Amino acid sequence: MKALLLLALLAQGSLAEDTPLKAAITKGVDFLVQHQNKNGSWGSSTRTKGLNIYAPIPDAHNSYKVSSSSLAIHGLIECGDRRPATLASIAKGEQWLLSVLPNERSIDRSATYNIWAHAYGLRALSSLYREHNNPEKRAEYIRQAKIQIKKLHSYEDVNRGWGYYDFDEVTVKPTGDIMSFATGTAVLAMVDASKTMDIKLPETLMKRSLASLRSMRTPDFSYVYARGHIYYPRNPINRPAGSLGRSQVCNAASHALGDKDVTTAVFRTWLQRLFDRNGWLDMGRKRPIPHEAPAAVAGYFYYYGHYYAAQCIHILPEGERRPWQDKLAKLMISKQEKNGSWWDFPLYNYHYAYGTGYVLATLGKCQ
Repeated sequence: MKALLLLALLAQGSLAEDTPLKAAITKGVDFLVQHQNKNGSWGSSTRTKGLNIYAPIPDAHNSYKVSSSSLAIHGLIECGDRRPATLASIAKGEQWLLSVLPNERSIDRSATYNIWAHAYGLRALSSLYREHNNPEKRAEYIRQAKIQIKKLHSYEDVNRGWGYYDFDEVTVKPTGDIMSFATGTAVLAMVDASKTMDIKLPETLMKRSLASLRSMRTPDFSYVYARGHIYYPRNPINRPAGSLGRSQVCNAASHALGDKDVTTAVFRTWLQRLFDRNGWLDMGRKRPIPHEAPAAVAGYFYYYGHYYAAQCIHILPEGERRPWQDKLAKLMISKQEKNGSWWDFPLYNYHYAYGTGYVLATLGKCQ
């Protein structure tokens, strides 16, 4: 009888696949729990290198910490680990996040990294809402989510969409270069919050967001890096290899906004490209200079791209998902560091938290 049960489990993949997946999740969770700051956040500005990302103080580093901590909380919840130490870490992180998130902003408009904090803060709030059935807690998550949506609305570029650099003008609403992936990130975070917490999103904002994404899409469903790139769409950064880390999020966001051009066939094509051409992204992983890899790929697109690929898989018909999930899980497990973390770009000391958060959430969708 035991032998027959064992064979049945193996046939279903329960032993062959779930054991390494769960082991990877456990190691990743342990890393985040052990490296959480005393105040409940993750990451710091203390680790530097010869070349650092432009980050005007204090707002840029506040945004980095809020974004990374939000992703850590999001990953801890979405991976499904419910050990006591994990739950204690989530609770500690939640307390810190709820205290700082309403005040997140950017005074220096040359770098509005706060859009990442608003977006991933929304992701964390949505995860917390799904995790807790307490009416008082849920009311607070809704209240804070509405604040973050309002802030994203206020930081929308005058030309539709979101970016995070503006070195030429100083205006109330940003007038810099719109990024396709930043727009996709903001859209999917708001849609997640809307569906999870039943929050109505501004209709005109969603229409402008879709128009922005469509304007940066090329006929092969690559997405140019930024609005200014629409004038040279065949540069390497804008072609399929350079777009591998962006097309997943932009296609998912366009689909969420009702774009009928983004069909299941488009998702299948781009998921296959992600695995077939993964070396393009991997060559940028861990390189310290942004966009120094072939096709101008930056390291910080690696786990970002796979995180949104997991969401694209869930848009496919349920019967098609398992093979894609298995491929994605196997790839993510193969990249795990010896200490249990995942990281793809040395960003001060925030990269361990955001990388591990991305992958834990990704693996959660592969279970």
